[in-house]
Amino acid sequence: MLKKVLIANRGEIALRILRACREMGIATVAVHSEADKDSLHVKLADESVCIGSAPSPQSYLLIPAIIAAAEVTGADAIHPGYGFLAERADFAEQVEESGFTFIGPRAETIRLMGDKVSAKHAMIEAGVPCVPGSEGALPDDEAEILKIADQVGFPVIIKASGGGGGRGMRVVEKKEDLLRSVEMTKTEAGAAFGNPMVYMERYLQRPRHVEIQVLADEHGNAIYLGERDCSMQRRHQKVIEEAPAPGITPEERAKIGAACVEACKRIGYRGAGTFEFLYEDGEFFFIEMNTRVQVEHPITELISGVDIVQEQLRVAAGLPLQYTQEDIVLDGHAFECRINAEDPYNFIPSPGLIDSCHLPGGPGVRVDSHIYQGYRIPPNYDSLIGKICVHGKTREQAMAKMRVALAELAITGIKTNTPLHRDLFRDPGFSEGGVSIHYLEHWLEERKAKLDKEK
Repeated sequence: MLKKVLIANRGEIALRILRACREMGIATVAVHSEADKDSLHVKLADESVCIGSAPSPQSYLLIPAIIAAAEVTGADAIHPGYGFLAERADFAEQVEESGFTFIGPRAETIRLMGDKVSAKHAMIEAGVPCVPGSEGALPDDEAEILKIADQVGFPVIIKASGGGGGRGMRVVEKKEDLLRSVEMTKTEAGAAFGNPMVYMERYLQRPRHVEIQVLADEHGNAIYLGERDCSMQRRHQKVIEEAPAPGITPEERAKIGAACVEACKRIGYRGAGTFEFLYEDGEFFFIEMNTRVQVEHPITELISGVDIVQEQLRVAAGLPLQYTQEDIVLDGHAFECRINAEDPYNFIPSPGLIDSCHLPGGPGVRVDSHIYQGYRIPPNYDSLIGKICVHGKTREQAMAKMRVALAELAITGIKTNTPLHRDLFRDPGFSEGGVSIHYLEHWLEERKAKLDKEK
């Protein structure tokens, strides 16, 4: 087993990794920026190293500083968490070349799945269903681009090969707008991702965002842990997640799960990963794979009983998975609300000092958060300050638990999006389940119109 792990991240995920390590008797090293010196994971780690000033490029994205911290503390492995360097193949490469274990997939796997075109090719070969579209990157020939669009059928969506997180995408409704949109997306992709390649897919009208959690080891074993529904999104960023996805049958789950497992074996995947799909009219369409632990992993842990982070640590140490597919029995229903330090109406970030903080509890309630009374939230990073998760025997019971948990949550000194979550868990459409990825955007537009009318 690993003896000492350096956590190359911050906030709630750094604390989550630290706790998993401590349960397993693994020593921890927290790296932090000057702005995060009072963060909870820094206080609880066995050792801590300041790696730079507040801006991410001068700390959490500074690879030499992170590797130097691992060297001076005698760490034998580095866990990247999510975000920052987690899906940077060059980081994984440099970690391994420096003699440390990278807790995640191999660099070549990250590179393969990080490029949307090569990832789609790999999934097609593995039998994973993909959205109808271009066979790879779009050519330069305009007539060929128009021909591909006619075959796919309008509306289409142009996507950057190196994009992600909802960036580098453009929907095209009409043929006359296509060529201009392709050129604009290429230009934006080149500037944002250093890769101007784009590809085309059919634009699905009312899809849901459903993802499959997988675990794989170096011994040829791979399993899936069911699915999550992440359709409640604002500007392509997830707000609420649930597991399992409403309306997905056991037969559908088994079929798509088996396809994902087969893909893991074909590409030699190692560690935790997530296959993301658009789901519409009973069909799954692959969009991308996240080669890291997800923000929303706790709800899968709640319904499967598997500690995903501890499995990451075991796999990185060269051990086989503790579970076979037959061991995985999904139990009940779980929700996660992402609590952000932001205005719940205009979504402007709200960093600052937390005057008071009461986090909910009780049976079936889990809170992943690094905040505490007197903690000052820095303005330099993502606004996520915690995740409220609940688990119940049924979806209805889990919703009731979440309503109670959100009612108990009280944070003063800053603004949070808690009122938004409270409203959404009273919304009839969301309560019914199975909403599309466009539902929350429309809901927010209607709320804004109503508030403007009342002023």
